[in-house]
Amino acid sequence: MKKIAIMPGDGIGPEIIEEGKKVIDAACNITGLDIDWEYYNNGSEHYLKTGELITEDTLKELKKKDAIYFGAIGDPRVAPGILEKGILLKMRFYFDQYVNLRPIVSYPNVPCPLKGKTYKDINFHVIRENTEDFYIGIGGRFKGTMNKDQLEVIRDLYEVKFNMGIDIDRPEEIAYQIGMISREGSKRVIRYAFELAKKKGKKRVTSVDKANVLTNIYSLWRDVFEEVAKDYPGYETEFAFVDAITMWFVKQPQWYQVVVAPNMFGDIITDLGAMIQGGLGLAAGGNINPDGVSMFEPIHGSAPKYKGKNVSNPLATILSGVMMLETIGEPKTASLIEKAVVKVLEDGKVRTQDLGGASKTTEVGDEIVKKMKE
Repeated sequence: MKKIAIMPGDGIGPEIIEEGKKVIDAACNITGLDIDWEYYNNGSEHYLKTGELITEDTLKELKKKDAIYFGAIGDPRVAPGILEKGILLKMRFYFDQYVNLRPIVSYPNVPCPLKGKTYKDINFHVIRENTEDFYIGIGGRFKGTMNKDQLEVIRDLYEVKFNMGIDIDRPEEIAYQIGMISREGSKRVIRYAFELAKKKGKKRVTSVDKANVLTNIYSLWRDVFEEVAKDYPGYETEFAFVDAITMWFVKQPQWYQVVVAPNMFGDIITDLGAMIQGGLGLAAGGNINPDGVSMFEPIHGSAPKYKGKNVSNPLATILSGVMMLETIGEPKTASLIEKAVVKVLEDGKVRTQDLGGASKTTEVGDEIVKKMKE
């Protein structure tokens, strides 16, 4: 038996997560897999009623699960960042989910926005480091006269050079954000990328950085990539600057097989990847700790304006469930679902509005269940 926490979240989250659960349950009935689901209603409603985001006790309960299946988070009644940082990011850091895995896979009968490209041209994975880089939260803003300690931080610790004619002692306002990566943090996510290439039968791994400008931080990333690559002879490797790879994702997406990137750059290029694969409605995501509890979610937001309308595309959530099943060691059930998704898209009869159709959210889930039974 697999124990899975299910956290629907906000907006369209409950609708799409129910379709994911419905499809997984149907697949389990066919393959014989037993799943014990437990709901956790952390989100905007709970926060607005209680002021509570996610407690230490809840995190300890989640630690006993095999995985977390997550819907979406965000509510216009709550200031941006509160729910995201207090729930989603807190879980990512608490469980040390250092891998953000994003398949950039296009499916049949899904229009590609790139001229001359079809679904056969887009099939690669981006691995984004998920716990370091510029997202660690070190930084601040200063306005008016600085005290001695603040000046020391700016002048000495981070060697900021003020040569733009501003008065460092009395700046109108300045802000800074510090990025940090570690050798071990880089090594483990880069190694995961090579292991994924081996598992998926890929032979090329591309490393992304901006070492030509942000030399200190990303020269370490490059060094570690080269060191890890030595353990994988026979794999083609390359470096790509982040600005260049955004261009080549559009021009020649078929080149890429496995891409590994630091946190901030991975965040940027995976949204681009989502659009070239056909849109956010197909964009699945996993926050993975290979030795701990991982969390799986669609990468789109909570889309509050569509809440309760039964029109949102559940495929990203369903495909995130496929990733979840693969990660917890249930490839047979995962494959059954993915094949059914492909069949539904090939038929083209049941598709939501973002894919040019008029089907309901629930109708998509029902059709996938039907295909699995066939």
